[in-house]
Amino acid sequence: MRGPAGLLDTEAIRKDFPLLDRQVHDGRRVVYLDNAATSQKPRQVLDALAGYYERHNANVHRGVHVLAEEATALYEGARDTVAGFINAPSRDEVIFTKNASESLNLVANMLGWAEEPYRVDRDTEIVITEMEHHSNIVPWQLLAQRTGAKLKWFGLTDDGRLDLSHLDEVITERTKVVSFTLVSNLLGTVNPVEAIIRRAQEVGALVVIDASQAAPHMPLDVQALQADFVAFTGHKMCGPTGIGVLWGRQELLEDLPPFLGGGEMIETVTMHSSTYAPAPHKFEAGTPPIAQAVGLGAAVDYLAAIGMDKIAAHEHAITEYAVGRLGEVPGLRIIGPVTAEDRGATISFTLGDIHPHDVGQVLDELGIAVRVGHHCARPVCLRYGIPATTRASFYLYSTPGEVDALVAGLEHVRNFFG
Repeated sequence: MRGPAGLLDTEAIRKDFPLLDRQVHDGRRVVYLDNAATSQKPRQVLDALAGYYERHNANVHRGVHVLAEEATALYEGARDTVAGFINAPSRDEVIFTKNASESLNLVANMLGWAEEPYRVDRDTEIVITEMEHHSNIVPWQLLAQRTGAKLKWFGLTDDGRLDLSHLDEVITERTKVVSFTLVSNLLGTVNPVEAIIRRAQEVGALVVIDASQAAPHMPLDVQALQADFVAFTGHKMCGPTGIGVLWGRQELLEDLPPFLGGGEMIETVTMHSSTYAPAPHKFEAGTPPIAQAVGLGAAVDYLAAIGMDKIAAHEHAITEYAVGRLGEVPGLRIIGPVTAEDRGATISFTLGDIHPHDVGQVLDELGIAVRVGHHCARPVCLRYGIPATTRASFYLYSTPGEVDALVAGLEHVRNFFG
């Protein structure tokens, strides 16, 4: 079957990713379709990590020797790189965390400890959505339990989109914070940011966006988004594990209290009290993920050199092709939008009465790596009355041939289970 037009030169790109040459199960080439869980890493990132540890390894900010100064320059240089990548007004608005989960927990805890006008308490409301990853549900549940705030959420339509028909009733004058994903990690839905943010701004609520499934796949401009906080993670965008990002508006970071205490985040310490360093260091207690930040900077450089617009166009073409091919598989039901419009490069589906774990196991025997389960989004599965899904997720190195391999693999699954 003829593949889509408008693709990247995947043959050249794939040469940068050593793992994509891996063979498993008696010489089967890996077909990696689990990019929503984590992406593979190009040699440029692997070399940056090795180079840091081999030539520059030292702790940052504290030392005056040459290695400490080099390590600090590399770490802070990565902050500059990330700030440019997301079009942050200031590098000081970029906070390094260990992942997006920590970034979201950081915001939730700051708001729980904050003074007015930001404080969340029993007289206020928190709004999320039914499609969130658990990392954008549990921190807000914990905050609501601690403070007495009311937790509310937008439901889902039958076709996998947010139900905003009662937008003004969900986001009210009592709403203090609205937190939602830009792109669903299970459904692939790209959410209508403008309408939600406009309503939040009308009532003076802060907006938090989980961009974990957006930052790797499309241009991310925090100024254009007009949110107050944006969280994402490095390992889904060709970077290492153990590094995440929280971007926040500078005036908020100046006013809000720190989440973690320790070294580096202080200005002065006595036995009676402490004062804190300016952002971003105010929120980066202890030794930070130095090597991981260097690796993330290399990943951002790699993606920027290819071009996020081109990556987005490539993934749209692959997703459109995949939606069409999966539609040919008897008994397959896509959970979420059934077209390639307004969706990311993630497709979750069920296959008749075959349990997704069985689907995934048979595909693995063919060398095809997909994700199975509820994908840390169990409320979505409950909404659609399914125990789990099989999820195929694509990236800049995905090819039409891999989509064809998936479809052939699913036919093998159907035959295997009769």
